Amino acid sequence: MNARDLSEIRSRLTPDDQNLACIRGCFVSSRKEIVSMFRLSPFSMGNEEYEKYISLFRKVLSGVPEKNLVQIAFADGDVGQGDAHKLLMALREDALEDDGLAEVLFHRLIDGMEEGESFLILLAYDAYDVPFRDGGMRTEDGGTVMFRYILCAVCPVRLSKPSLVYSPQDRLFHPEEVNWTVGAPETGFMFPAFEDRGADIYHAMFYSRDPSGDNTALVQAAFEASPPMAAEEQKEAFREILETSLQEDCSLEVMQTVHERLCEQIAQQKQDKQAPPAKVSAPQIRQALEVCGVSPDKVADFEDRYRQQFGGGMDASAVNVVDPRRFEVRTPNVVIRVDPARSDLVETRVIDGSRYILIRADEGVEVNGINVSIMPL
Repeated sequence: MNARDLSEIRSRLTPDDQNLACIRGCFVSSRKEIVSMFRLSPFSMGNEEYEKYISLFRKVLSGVPEKNLVQIAFADGDVGQGDAHKLLMALREDALEDDGLAEVLFHRLIDGMEEGESFLILLAYDAYDVPFRDGGMRTEDGGTVMFRYILCAVCPVRLSKPSLVYSPQDRLFHPEEVNWTVGAPETGFMFPAFEDRGADIYHAMFYSRDPSGDNTALVQAAFEASPPMAAEEQKEAFREILETSLQEDCSLEVMQTVHERLCEQIAQQKQDKQAPPAKVSAPQIRQALEVCGVSPDKVADFEDRYRQQFGGGMDASAVNVVDPRRFEVRTPNVVIRVDPARSDLVETRVIDGSRYILIRADEGVEVNGINVSIMPL
């Protein structure tokens, strides 16, 4: 799903429209024991209550694609055949009406969670009449297709802290009762994915508030599939491939060029809301390395290692490999952060046998907030 697809579905989740047809919940203790299960009709809720639930489901469709939101692919043989896929399809077809099916999914998700904290599993169902569009406009016949999907939000539940609250009746402060409160979702998913203005039953979208977290057990329990490599793992793997293959040719100039190329790609993707998330490709990096004069043998070694790590159409995500907002140079004792657009201000040089990092500083130099001058030698 691209940014436009996510935005379109997220726009359905507003308090005023009340598009959700059904909401189910399962409160689970820290020992993974079910405390309660419930079914709610959004149409019988007050606006404030419905808005609270809606805000939790909106979080599941928020974040950075390929970082917080990743696509989970079902194996071809599992589509319509695997237990997890059949369960999700049945829940979707049944619009979350069947108590038994919902309980089966709750138990699967509970099995994939760790003990230690109470949590609330929320499910919601929506049926969206998607207008056909041509170049972004509704077609003359005004036709629609029905996109039916379920949302899941897994939220931590914690006891509130004792506090004093103000009472307008007597104009005094009184102790507030300690209650169980629901936090923002830690994980969640949408099934099926929304692609080409319709349902893509071969994929689900999985949300993780912490991109570095290990959600392998939960993904396997929910989808009987393996999650893609986590954002931090992709970054570390890419770093290791560059260092190992380039060795002494892995210079500041190389990193500046690679960073610049990937940032350009990310910027282009952000301008085109319909474009898929920016990916890192071996040919793209090869060109950057060749521009920097890296030897052909090392360029070939990089390509081989990259394809072994990220082959099979699973290229690393550009936003996981570089940070478009930061370019950092680090030594054991010094950290230099530079505006990525001006990384050219930093260079390395060997002077009298010693290695230096040089930063061009023509004006505006401060030390502890005090303007200082740089005097010529």
